Amino acid sequence: MTMKQPRRQSSTRGFSRAATLMQTRIRTATEGRGFAESRLLTHWAEIVGDSIASIARPVNISYSRGGMGATLTVLTTGANAPMLDMQKAQLLERVNACYGYRAIARIRITQTAPTGFADGRAMFQPAPKAEAKPDPAIATKAKEAASGVGDDKLRAALEALTTNFLTKQKT
Repeated sequence: MTMKQPRRQSSTRGFSRAATLMQTRIRTATEGRGFAESRLLTHWAEIVGDSIASIARPVNISYSRGGMGATLTVLTTGANAPMLDMQKAQLLERVNACYGYRAIARIRITQTAPTGFADGRAMFQPAPKAEAKPDPAIATKAKEAASGVGDDKLRAALEALTTNFLTKQKT
């Protein structure tokens, strides 16, 4: 005698995540430029590092007819091209680590002026990290709230958590 499992009710109440709504459009746009992995565009700074991401960005991936590795086209300004050319091996290694296998065989560097045709393109850069000092009154409240904890690391973590919580409540 088998009992039927009760049907699990949806917790979304008919709503969908924004990421799932946009996923097909983003995939279509990135595949049009040859990017099978949209993560390469959206997480460029994390993949190649801040120093390379500040001077270059991926533009296109083209596949050869034989299928033996793709060519990644990277856009940079004329002054940064020689520096980027010296870092091709490191860049190739990091990009292939994103794919998980040797998907990219070559990197082509395209130079352009700092202004001009590249101005209309969307930049895939994360928001700058805000490191504002908290209000002194909030910092003292957080210190008082965590004063009874004996472990230094735990006390510091609780102070940071309390500061963040009180700052978010204030705004």
